[in-house]
Amino acid sequence: MSRYLPTAQLDDSTTSSANAGMESSELQRIINWLIDGARSSRDSAEMISDACEQLVAAGLPLWRFGVFIRTLHPEIYGRNFIWRQGEEVEIGTVDFEILATPEFARSPLRIVFEEGLEVRGRMDDPDSKRFPFLDDMRAEGVTDYIATPMRFLDGSIHAISWTTRHPGGFSEDDIATIRSIVAPLARVSEIVTLRRTAVTLLDTYVGNRAGERILGGQIRRGHNDTMQAAIWLSDLRGFTALSDRLPAETVVDILNRYFDCQVTAIRGHGGEVLKFMGDGLLAVFPIDEYVGDASHVCSRVLEAAREARASVEALGHPVGDVVERFRFGVALHVGNILYGNIGGGNRLDFTCIGPAINLAARLEKIAGRLGRTVVVSEGFAKVCQHDWRNLGEFPIAGFSKAQRVYGLAEETPVVMA
Repeated sequence: MSRYLPTAQLDDSTTSSANAGMESSELQRIINWLIDGARSSRDSAEMISDACEQLVAAGLPLWRFGVFIRTLHPEIYGRNFIWRQGEEVEIGTVDFEILATPEFARSPLRIVFEEGLEVRGRMDDPDSKRFPFLDDMRAEGVTDYIATPMRFLDGSIHAISWTTRHPGGFSEDDIATIRSIVAPLARVSEIVTLRRTAVTLLDTYVGNRAGERILGGQIRRGHNDTMQAAIWLSDLRGFTALSDRLPAETVVDILNRYFDCQVTAIRGHGGEVLKFMGDGLLAVFPIDEYVGDASHVCSRVLEAAREARASVEALGHPVGDVVERFRFGVALHVGNILYGNIGGGNRLDFTCIGPAINLAARLEKIAGRLGRTVVVSEGFAKVCQHDWRNLGEFPIAGFSKAQRVYGLAEETPVVMA
């Protein structure tokens, strides 16, 4: 009979009942292996595969196993790992749109996530047909299905699903074994998930390379490195006037879509976004000094700038009967930067500073004055072979010498009103 059951906790009675269907020593060995972190497995997928194979070898009639972890991610609702006998573990993700689908509304996992209850559906029970997912399982020869909540220490509820093709489904001893495995599996899953969450958050807020350094221990003020990089500094033209005449919610939406135009191009060509500053964006493209790939890197930066320009030009926002178009400017430079922790007390920022960054910021302002989308420094123009147009020398605040600036020969300047 399909039913909802309170979450079972691992205790002496549960383990004792499980021992009737599986040798006590073998079950305890698997539990100890999980509690110890499943160290013999190289990654999450292998850990799941190893755990399932050990359980099957010990007598649990498991055919399909799924782990569903809700994530702290701006775009992804959760990740799933699916194991089937004789197959590699499938890894997938689902986005937040799934929450509004009829499939999720009628899924056993919705009950697990929202109510923290255990759900069981025997395929020979007509009541199980209210879960469309179980129709798919029935077609694959499944006889019994159990979804168990997996609670993390922070109170969040995740889920594990267990299915069998064994005639008659899971026995009570099998169910006791399953319940006894949930708690240790939750502990090792939480450790893996926490580390992945830390990586995701760092990648989201400071960028991939910076995140790796922070997670690797560079968390003290003074932990800095010098790096050669191509520098990208851009902003949206007319942003102040735009903010003054449009609702704040509309401005935020425009900014997000505007940044999408750049971030996709930057990351697609090997760059890393370090900072959003209002409508401004700072990104770097590291150059390997040992490989000597400065020319190749700068060529990719220029290609990213062209892609971003085309995307921004195609971006529009309806205002009354017309569609408002947007323009942006980007300055490209190449040089050495100081890359690391800067701040006060225990509040730090992982960013980059140096004369090269300052020059890029000044060049971006010159791009606006000249009505240009893309301007580059003399150093960038020398490294990146292209049909450049010499735009002249300009005095730069903070620099003793005037700096020569170049633009794309094919670009027609547009003077902003």
